[in-house]
Amino acid sequence: MIESFKDSDNNSLRNPDPTKDEIHEEVSLRPQKFRDFIGQTEILDNLKVYIEAAQKRSESLDHILLFGPPGLGKTTLSRIIANELGANIKVTSGPILDKPGDLAGILTNFSDFDVFFIDEIHRLSSVVEEYLYSAMEDYNIDIMIDKGPNARSVQLNLNYFTLIGATTRLGNLTSPMRDRFGMILRLDFYNTNELTKILLRSAKLLNIKINNEAATEIASRSRGTPRIANRILKRARDFAEVNNAGTISVEVAKDTLSRLGIDGFGLDEMDRKILDSLVNTFKGGPVGLESLSVAISEDAKTIEEVYEPYLIKEGFIQRTARGRLAQTKACLLYTSPSPRDRTRSRMPSSA
Repeated sequence: MIESFKDSDNNSLRNPDPTKDEIHEEVSLRPQKFRDFIGQTEILDNLKVYIEAAQKRSESLDHILLFGPPGLGKTTLSRIIANELGANIKVTSGPILDKPGDLAGILTNFSDFDVFFIDEIHRLSSVVEEYLYSAMEDYNIDIMIDKGPNARSVQLNLNYFTLIGATTRLGNLTSPMRDRFGMILRLDFYNTNELTKILLRSAKLLNIKINNEAATEIASRSRGTPRIANRILKRARDFAEVNNAGTISVEVAKDTLSRLGIDGFGLDEMDRKILDSLVNTFKGGPVGLESLSVAISEDAKTIEEVYEPYLIKEGFIQRTARGRLAQTKACLLYTSPSPRDRTRSRMPSSA
């Protein structure tokens, strides 16, 4: 029965994207000011300067592009920027914003210096993207009124606003869109110390009792991602409550991680499957993404966006023009003995 629990629950744990049930709870955990945000120190220090300078000049903040793996705080950071500016924020996403009329309706309702956050901005339709160009540069948009011979273009002036775009796939953004951002900021994975502080803060907000050693144990296996760390924290709370432990100790944390199939490197079952296939089936590579996808029965996009960033960061695999290559670290862990070696190990000694 543990195996079935591990497979179903681990699917949600390893995916950094938020589930519907988490969205409301995440809002309460999200920091509201720079002083409460843990990690990404260099980005925060620079943003503080940019915001203070813009406020001194009574200007809108330059447009900002945030990119990096999911779950690292791009949406949270956009809300903090709006709070620090004392501005309203409108939140939407690329796939939802599919008609120019929808974009015009949003932009014309902004007050001066408001913030417009577009998640998954790389998925904007080309038509909407082209409408954004003039809005970002000149703070006006041209809309067509009527059809046929009576059609005419009307220019609408907009209040000054700051566009914050977030993407996990910077390369999918067109050059004209990318070049219109005044700041392009990359969010990186968090280290264990930062994640430990985040977990202790979340535990306090959720009224969970956890000691520092347990928080560090969870942090070290959370793939450098706060959202995943908070998910594991909630599962550890479940086990602690059911077992009447009260406090999440390091023993409870280790037991939780073991039940979830997360090893000492922070790798789960699918991570291990990827590495095992790459090392043993494809002899270390290079192997194309599609071939690897077929071999392990997992979607290629999921492999590329969810699993690979962490495996590359930890030095298990390398992404090359010819395909994926297993690194020494992966080969040492997952190389199977050759058939000849296995035969020798079964032969009785000559003594």
